Amino acid sequence: MPLPSVAAPALAQALNTVSYEILPLRSAEESVLAHVPRTIPLTITTTEAKGLAPTLDLARRLAGSGYSVSPHLAARLVRDKRELADIVGQLREAGVDSVFVIAGDAAEPAGCFPDSLALLEVLEVNGHHFRRIGIAGYPEGHAGISRELIDRALERKAGHATHVITQMCFDAATTAAWARGLKARGIGLPIHVGLPGAVNRQRLIRISAGLGLGQSARFLRKQRGLLWRFLLPGGYRPDRLAVRLAPRIPDPGDEIRGFHLFTFNELERTEAWRRALLARITDLEHR
Repeated sequence: MPLPSVAAPALAQALNTVSYEILPLRSAEESVLAHVPRTIPLTITTTEAKGLAPTLDLARRLAGSGYSVSPHLAARLVRDKRELADIVGQLREAGVDSVFVIAGDAAEPAGCFPDSLALLEVLEVNGHHFRRIGIAGYPEGHAGISRELIDRALERKAGHATHVITQMCFDAATTAAWARGLKARGIGLPIHVGLPGAVNRQRLIRISAGLGLGQSARFLRKQRGLLWRFLLPGGYRPDRLAVRLAPRIPDPGDEIRGFHLFTFNELERTEAWRRALLARITDLEHR
């Protein structure tokens, strides 16, 4: 799509400070090393079926390869304070100084952490070395939780966090209005807007199948509006949404700072898209 010259500087800023989300599946490490510059921060998801171990293991390995990584700590998968302390110790030893704290999708908690707030509070009391702690934002709400509860929880978690990463939302106006609402309520955390990377339906289907039936159903339910976009010829490309969101980045009325790309491990394709869009911006600026 055409690039408005007014949005180009903000879009370039967002693309140069983007972060990628990856799944701790087979060949993920190899793909990261082959295609992702070490200047791009990574978050690593968790799956209920495999637990936290693959996430933490991949985080340690990628940190050892020079990447800035932020593993997802799914509260409902952590048994107790002792296990949490052990996780924090492992990450400290590996040089991992960033985490993304979520509740997780497990139907029942494995132990004493029913939600992300409970885990954040224990982290605060026990002390930790993390420079960055991310929490989730939901511009379109949550399928299983009321808007009122979501808003209240975010307000309580904000004091323990350094930034917010949103779930995917395909309406730029909805995301911008949500971000302004946070600012109006006194929540001034930097917001990184979650967008799907440049992925195709075959990738989504393969990943979904690899997660197992129950986990796959929950995974697909959360991807609101995503599936039909993957039926488009050539798959989904985030150009339009990125261009529409870019003018919000320098807007003092909210705290949108950049993009967080859900890559579904389609790293080569997503990184090629990012570089190609940056090249178009550079070309536009030199005309």
